[in-house]
Amino acid sequence: MNVKTAIRPTRRRVAVLGAVAGVAALTLTAATGSASAAKAEHGPSHPKPTVVLVHGAFADSSSWNGVIERLRHEGYPVIAPANPLRGLAGDAAYIHSVLKSVSGPVVLVGHSYGGAVISEAAVDSPQVKALVYIAAFAPEKGESALELSNKFPGSTLGTALNPVSFPLPGGGTGTDLYIKTDMFHHQFAADVPKRVTDLMAATQRPVAASALDEKATTPAWKTIPSWDLVTTQDLNIPPAAQRFMAERAHAHTIEIKASHAVSVSHPGAVTRLIEQAARTTGH
Repeated sequence: MNVKTAIRPTRRRVAVLGAVAGVAALTLTAATGSASAAKAEHGPSHPKPTVVLVHGAFADSSSWNGVIERLRHEGYPVIAPANPLRGLAGDAAYIHSVLKSVSGPVVLVGHSYGGAVISEAAVDSPQVKALVYIAAFAPEKGESALELSNKFPGSTLGTALNPVSFPLPGGGTGTDLYIKTDMFHHQFAADVPKRVTDLMAATQRPVAASALDEKATTPAWKTIPSWDLVTTQDLNIPPAAQRFMAERAHAHTIEIKASHAVSVSHPGAVTRLIEQAARTTGH
C-alpha cells in the first residue's frame, strides 16, 4: 500500500472533525452571548431581604424555629433577636439597634406584644420595607397593648397570669407577668402538643406589667406596607381586636383557625405570609 494513500483519509477526517469543532464553538459562543445579553437586559437578580423575627410576651426566639427553618430553606437570611420585654420604648430601641446592623432591605415581623415593638422600632429605619403582624398588636399613637386587648371581649389572659415582683435597677420593684404553668397549654397554645407546651411553659420569658400598659408613640404601619395574620382561636388577643387593628392599618390580612402560638402550631402559614411581604421588596 502507498503510504501517501493511507495517510490522506486520516487527514480528511481530521479536517472534518476540526470543522465540526469549529461550528460547535461558534454555536456555544452564540448561546453564551445570547444568555449574557438576556441577563443584561433583565438586570442582576436582587438579593432576598433579611427577615427579622421579634417574639412577644411569654415566649422566646425559639418560638420562631419552624418559621426560621422554612425561610432559610427558601434562601432568606433570618435574625430572631431576644426581645427584652421590659418596656415598649426600651424594647423598640433595642430592636432598632439590631436593624441598624443589617445591610439591605428588611421584612420586620412581630408576634403578640412584639407587634407593638416593631411598630416603634421601624420608625426611622429606611431599610424596613414591610411589616408583618402575627397575632399581634399594632397600636395607634397613645394606645397600649393592654388597652387594645380589653377593647373587645374574648381574652382570658388576666386570670391565667402569675405576677412576680422583681427589683428595679434604680430602686423599687416592678412586676413580671408569667402564664401559670398549669394553664399555659390552654391559654397560649391549645393547638400545640402538650409535650411541647410543657417545655414552652418552663422556658417562657415574662413581660413587665408596665410594658403592656405603656402607650405607643409613632406607629410605623402608617407609612410602611403591612401584612397581618389573625388567629381565630386566640385567647390572649381577641380575634375582633386583631381584625380591628389590621383593618385600621390597611394590612393584607389572612385568618386561620389557630391559637395565639401560631408560629409554633402553623409555621407554614406564617412563613407564606412573610414571603408574600418579602416579594414586595423587589427581590
